[in-house]
Amino acid sequence: MTKADIGLASWFTRRVQQTPDRPALTFEGATRSYREMGDAVNRLATALRAGGICKGDRVGFLGLNQPLYFDLLFAAARLGAIFVPLNFRLTGPELDYIINDAGIHTLVVDAPHRPIINSVRGQLCCRRFLSADGPADGWRPVADFVGRSAPLAQGEAAADDDIAVIMYTSGTTGRPKGAMLTHGNFWWANINSHLGSDVLETDVTLVMAPLFHIGGLNVSPLTCWQKGGHVVLHRGFDPARFIADVQYYRVTTTFAVPAMLLFVSQQPDFASADLSSIRMIICGGAPVPEPLLRLYNGRGIPMNQGYGLTETAPSGTYLGPEFALAKLGSAGRPMMFVDLKIVNEDGRTPLPANERGEVLMRGPNIMRGYWNKPEATAAAIDAEGWFHSGDIGYLDAEGFLYICDRLKDMIISGGENIYPAEIEATLYDHPAIAEVAVFGEPSEKWGESVTAVAALKPGQSLDLEALRAWATERLARYKLPTRLEIVDALPRNPAGKVLKFELRDRFRR
Repeated sequence: MTKADIGLASWFTRRVQQTPDRPALTFEGATRSYREMGDAVNRLATALRAGGICKGDRVGFLGLNQPLYFDLLFAAARLGAIFVPLNFRLTGPELDYIINDAGIHTLVVDAPHRPIINSVRGQLCCRRFLSADGPADGWRPVADFVGRSAPLAQGEAAADDDIAVIMYTSGTTGRPKGAMLTHGNFWWANINSHLGSDVLETDVTLVMAPLFHIGGLNVSPLTCWQKGGHVVLHRGFDPARFIADVQYYRVTTTFAVPAMLLFVSQQPDFASADLSSIRMIICGGAPVPEPLLRLYNGRGIPMNQGYGLTETAPSGTYLGPEFALAKLGSAGRPMMFVDLKIVNEDGRTPLPANERGEVLMRGPNIMRGYWNKPEATAAAIDAEGWFHSGDIGYLDAEGFLYICDRLKDMIISGGENIYPAEIEATLYDHPAIAEVAVFGEPSEKWGESVTAVAALKPGQSLDLEALRAWATERLARYKLPTRLEIVDALPRNPAGKVLKFELRDRFRR
């Protein structure tokens, strides 16, 4: 029996053939059917091939959410190429590193973000720079090529372990790592979602999270399209527009982080808005606070929660709405095709219920590894295929996972993953700073916020406003410290390691 092609391009092509006239994607008032979207993908694939894109080449996109994002994802897959979504909140030097590390052949950029690429363009490896939305000096519009292209007749078949997407995550050593997500990873992550949250062909899903995140890219839109549903895409998150479009399009599902839901609930018309069409909100990035959970439940809106990472595409665990209050703070049980265990310090020995250790996961959704980083891959995925998450948690007696802490000290602010080592590496370059430590603190608004504790060089002074102004050109805005404390010296153990737990205790609010 011939093995089925479960690649992104293959299943999307089959979906277009099955439901060509259904609405597939609505963006800023314009709706495309599956047939129209399929035609756009195939014409773009022809244009990319004519521009030199071959199997294994990387195609990057930098910009806000728009239909071209998905067209590039599927068109690259049609050619056996690899899509690289880029975080539009990063600075020029940060993007410089990622683009060159990925070896991006063709880079597509929207108007707001072309200046930042122009600032580092001479250092980039890209062979081709294209404009996402119109002509600009030194930039040729994608539409110029697509408009003259015939639909691609024959694409490349995808093996399950062929890389579909390289998605960069912030690194604990100060450098981002590219998680290699395969066609098989996406397929099985989506199967897990279908079996966990029961996606329907009649669903209208609202996508407002940034598509450079695995949550925005895969949790909601791809599963919706597999079932033949309708995706309503927002260029960015706007709480007022969220309420308006839920009512106008009768939205049934959406993915959000808790901060988004908080901002929506603070809108003046939240209490009076008709949100009755929503049958499910999928919430990730952080646990949903109990008051927010009860507020939405009071409106008859169920909350589905879960735990996953970029490296797991992002399948991990799932907590259905029936357990939201009974298992408050839990991330749920492992999804259907995910194995999960808690291990002790040796990284191998399983721990019994209610004992804390590192969370390990295994399954067909686990990434192939980190791009160009075999050592980091070997450290993250052991010989038995277990992915070491770096998160500390425990399983209760009924098998529900609770996340307690992070080995890697990761901060989650507004759904963004922030790694202190990256910020520390940048702040050490400040002329007034002798040493610095960064950690997260609870924030009612964002989940967590960034705190920096610094010891200064003799005769120097520094305040938060000056530090943020200096760091703005070097770090994305969401990574900037929101609190600065000055100390004589950082506490260290005999081996020289900074004792962050002492700093947390000392400066706890």
